Amino acid sequence: MTVKENLQQINAELDNSLQKSNSRPTVIAVTKYVTINRAKEALDAGIQHFGENRIEGFKEKKLALPDGIFHFIGSLQTRKVREVINDIDYLHSLDRMSLAEEIEKRADHPVKCFIQVNISGEASKHGLSPDEVIPFVQSLSGFQRIQIVGLMTMAPLIEDEQQLRIYFASLRELKQEVAALNLSNAPCTELSMGMSNDFAIAAAEGATFVRIGTKLVG
Repeated sequence: MTVKENLQQINAELDNSLQKSNSRPTVIAVTKYVTINRAKEALDAGIQHFGENRIEGFKEKKLALPDGIFHFIGSLQTRKVREVINDIDYLHSLDRMSLAEEIEKRADHPVKCFIQVNISGEASKHGLSPDEVIPFVQSLSGFQRIQIVGLMTMAPLIEDEQQLRIYFASLRELKQEVAALNLSNAPCTELSMGMSNDFAIAAAEGATFVRIGTKLVG
């Protein structure tokens, strides 16, 4: 199927899942496994946001799609920060002080960051535990080049819709707690959650960004 046809199906699923109070989340096309031509097809279909998790792939797509909005969605090594931090629009994987310090040192503008949260507690996943998030946010209050725009998580690959809803709802509630701190560098209005297998459930629980690869671009 074409990307345009896939996007139409995704939007239909989103519309079916959303409550009247929910707005449709922004779709990020995760293009890390596809060609530049396929990524261009996504742009032509109306996608503006693109997600990459490798520096090499990010640079290739950024050059080929100068009008795209780029999200770095993978774990970012501290020693690699200088290579990408001033070219990305969003970072979805802020999860440790050493990374924050390097961003503060290397960035030439405030960087829109999502704090990565291991909401399920799986040992295989990166991210802070939920009870570490607020202390971490507070510890960044003096940073001038880090703007905490929201929280991000990756849910387990399970088919239990009710359990997935619990995970996503927990992240939404945590986001609200961070926002209630009223910190100038942490508005925390966004939720990056939901992928090809669970984006509709995430949207129903308040996702503002969904990261879709296989189901959108292959």
